[in-house]
Amino acid sequence: MWQWLERREISRLRAYPPAVEGRPRPDLPAGTDLLPQIRHIVVLMMENHSYDNYLGLLERRGEGLPLGPDGQPVAVNVLPDGRSFRTHHLDSTVQVAGNPTQTWNASHIQYHNGACDGFARSIAQVDPGADPGVPMGYWTEQDLPFYYGLAKTFPLADRWFGSCLGPTYPNRRFLLAGTAHGLIDDLAWDVVDYPAAGTIFDLLTDHGISWVDYHQVRPVRVLLKRLLGGRVLTLARRLAQVGRWIPALLNRVIGNKSFTADVYPLGLARCIMHLRTAKQFFAAADGGTLPAFSLVDPDFGRFSEENPQDIARGESFAAEVINRVMRGPGWPHTLLIWLYDEHGGYYDHVPPPQAVAPDDVPAHNYQLDLPSWLRRLLSPVFGKAFADLANIDAGPSDYTHYGFRVPAVIVSPYAKKNYVCSLTLDHSSILKLIEEKWNLPPLTRRDAAAQSPLDALDLDGEPAFATPPDLPPPALAWGSWR
Repeated sequence: MWQWLERREISRLRAYPPAVEGRPRPDLPAGTDLLPQIRHIVVLMMENHSYDNYLGLLERRGEGLPLGPDGQPVAVNVLPDGRSFRTHHLDSTVQVAGNPTQTWNASHIQYHNGACDGFARSIAQVDPGADPGVPMGYWTEQDLPFYYGLAKTFPLADRWFGSCLGPTYPNRRFLLAGTAHGLIDDLAWDVVDYPAAGTIFDLLTDHGISWVDYHQVRPVRVLLKRLLGGRVLTLARRLAQVGRWIPALLNRVIGNKSFTADVYPLGLARCIMHLRTAKQFFAAADGGTLPAFSLVDPDFGRFSEENPQDIARGESFAAEVINRVMRGPGWPHTLLIWLYDEHGGYYDHVPPPQAVAPDDVPAHNYQLDLPSWLRRLLSPVFGKAFADLANIDAGPSDYTHYGFRVPAVIVSPYAKKNYVCSLTLDHSSILKLIEEKWNLPPLTRRDAAAQSPLDALDLDGEPAFATPPDLPPPALAWGSWR
């Protein structure tokens, strides 16, 4: 019954299936396993940090922060009033609440036509009174020993970019569908639409390939919201848009993200069949029963590493996930990717390159797109709301640039030793990887043009990491603070 309901949900949402001519092997049926050495793909996507912010001081490996003769980082951002803010070590792993920020507007200010000199200015401009120096901070190996050990051991991707210059929801949408489908903010009431070609989960379901999104939410909370079906949840989110017109509610993220799969509406059947808890992930990793594709979500409110959280707690969770995968019986046939959805507003010195526009859907905000005459008419009542929205969502109306670099490491027994992958990658590269493994067509122009991280593997030789390496322990032990 659930399989039938799942297919019905997909058919209601998806306008058309992807074109078949884009398969890696057009001579073979879609769903054919082209990489039998890899049986399990695991994606662990954490939150809101740039490459330079975490790995900028990784020595002799990857392109880190520019250093002066004294070996110290030299990057500086200067405000229009002449105040300058240099890159500096942050003295605590507990972050500042609300600072930095990675909204659509702030991210484009930070980018500044490729100069990457607007990080301090983004705070001065969009959050007056906050410390403009915070975005220029970084952490080191002493703060993040497990992450540094991971990046020193397995292939490091030093040009893995976010998929767009914006926040979490649009970037996680690229991970699932190769497009943000017009979304530019993290306000949950905008998460009501569906891409025409569907998501990678739809493709996996179409071809009988198992997938699970492992999350941190009580299952009863997930199901209660969907007992009346995906359309009712979508209607509720539409009604919640009213909140945008009430200034007191504007900055509340109503229905905040709880699992990535829901950045495109997820109905009851797919929740029943494809959502599992983190506890179930650890059991599956220990037992060698992980599905073909696993997406692992942190607790977004406690240890995803978004500010104002303690990043050491997120590192602890990530270390537990990675170590359990490496020590499990499925390790000989596993590929795990550790990465971040976007940069979180933290400094990175590498300008994001141009990117292929995924489709013809413009980046937009429904309220800011209202005709000017209507906005003038509404301004006496909603003028402040319009200004607040512009502070969040002002900027270009396209997705023709990647976001800033994020930390990313490819973990597998087949990983190349002492290797840095400097291909230009983004979150649609994971779609490309899935498509290359199971001979699936691309979902959008973005993943059609993407490169996959397979360059970091040697699938023809003997596995270099057949015996899992011992990595440094995280700063906090997983069980010590929970």
